[in-house]
Amino acid sequence: MRFHAVALVLGLSLVTSAQTPAYRARRLSDGHPDFNGIWQALNEANYDIELHMARPAMATRPGPSGLVPATPVLPLGAVGAVPPGLGVVEGGDIPYKQEALAKKKENQENWLTADPEIKCYLPGIPRATYMPYPFQIIQSTRAISIAYEYAGAVRDLYLKDPGPAPVDSWMGQSVAHWEGETLVVDVTGFNDQTWFDRAGNFHSDALHVVERYTRTSPDVMRYEATIEDAKTFTGPWKISMPLYRRQEKNAQLMDFKCVEFVEELIYGKLRKAPLKP
Repeated sequence: MRFHAVALVLGLSLVTSAQTPAYRARRLSDGHPDFNGIWQALNEANYDIELHMARPAMATRPGPSGLVPATPVLPLGAVGAVPPGLGVVEGGDIPYKQEALAKKKENQENWLTADPEIKCYLPGIPRATYMPYPFQIIQSTRAISIAYEYAGAVRDLYLKDPGPAPVDSWMGQSVAHWEGETLVVDVTGFNDQTWFDRAGNFHSDALHVVERYTRTSPDVMRYEATIEDAKTFTGPWKISMPLYRRQEKNAQLMDFKCVEFVEELIYGKLRKAPLKP
């Protein structure tokens, strides 16, 4: 009997320990966890947030024994190939409505001309978090902002709800609050122009994202985003991944304002004497 009582106590202790964050981050003077730093995802989600195998390119065409790279990306060889990824969607597949799934497949087939990343449009949320570029969280006791290397994107996290977003935008409107060790960010007010990845996963202007940032060690953070969009999906779904603090002594965001790099792509045909292909 005494053995069972001890076992029960130990079992309850293990359950309690599992439910309590093992890491307590350093604090700012207001008592909230300190998220300052330069962070980056280390995964293949920007190619495809769902589980996917390696393939020859994002843009393909039928070959004699399977798909081969489409003509415009053929010279890229292995550089243009898609690495495999375990996916970051919890539970597996994204719950698309039937008509929306058809649109996703159309997006994927037309990736070379349709993906907003190719034209250096702002990435949206949550895609900005797991693109292959670092981002910096800048936090004080009065304000929190996030600056992204890609396209010079930035967003302020309101600590007091200002009400509905005055206009839909690429990055939406972010309102943050604290739940213990976790920073929770409610993002609304999106337009329908961003994708979740290069695979054509998309949303409508009804997108609603709730992000959760939780420090799990000095240099690792858990990121979760719950996604709702009644026009596109049959129900809410969630992605999650670790984010890592950059360790270089001189870690900093560099300039990658890629708009100027796509001017030839978008406007080159308007030259009086267009460049030859």
